[in-house]
Amino acid sequence: MRVEISVESVEGVRVAARAGAARVELCAGLSDGGLTPSAALIEAATSLAEVHVLVRPRPGDFHYSRDEVDLVVRDIAVARRSGAAGVVVGALAADGTVADDCARFVDAAEGLETTFHRAIDVSADSRRALDRLADLGFTRVLTSGRRRSALDGAPLIRDLATQTSVTVMACGGVRVANAALVIAATRVDDLHAAPRRPAGTARAGDVSFAGAGVPPGYDHFETDPDEVAALCAVRIA
Repeated sequence: MRVEISVESVEGVRVAARAGAARVELCAGLSDGGLTPSAALIEAATSLAEVHVLVRPRPGDFHYSRDEVDLVVRDIAVARRSGAAGVVVGALAADGTVADDCARFVDAAEGLETTFHRAIDVSADSRRALDRLADLGFTRVLTSGRRRSALDGAPLIRDLATQTSVTVMACGGVRVANAALVIAATRVDDLHAAPRRPAGTARAGDVSFAGAGVPPGYDHFETDPDEVAALCAVRIA
């Protein structure tokens, strides 16, 4: 079993590396589903672990403008120059199919591994999308099987894993308590998780810069070292 840990800080990279994670997905803004990290963060991270950089220019859907596509291509180049082993990208056309712009992303990666992210879970048809990703030369795809959790989406994940040469990585609520169940239900060898714990130090009554309704002390999270270590230590018979 290969475990990829999604992190948004240098310390998170260290935690994943110490635990023996196969890969780190490096992001900013995990509370927004993950956004492109800074060049400085990428450079610091790549000296510590195998880093795959999420390149996502904004929160929300995956229907990007021409300017946004151009930014993705430029950020892929930054990740490549900064020592990343791969990039995590994705875009959809207006009809929900894999956007032709994804060919530009693969070309810009220039041989780096390429992961298509969970845009596949909101595509028009995951099976057809996976065929297109194989044609484009993607290395792997990240999916919860169009459901909130990998266990709920396991039947589709299992089908996708037998469909093409693209490696399927299961995600969505993956934790040490259910990792073995996810592997058994999906028959994949790659899991993705982002174990976090609150790290805020704000006191009650302090100004919060988090989203509306988020209480002070819960506007900042850090990678959970105990959960990451336990997850990376899981062995599947």
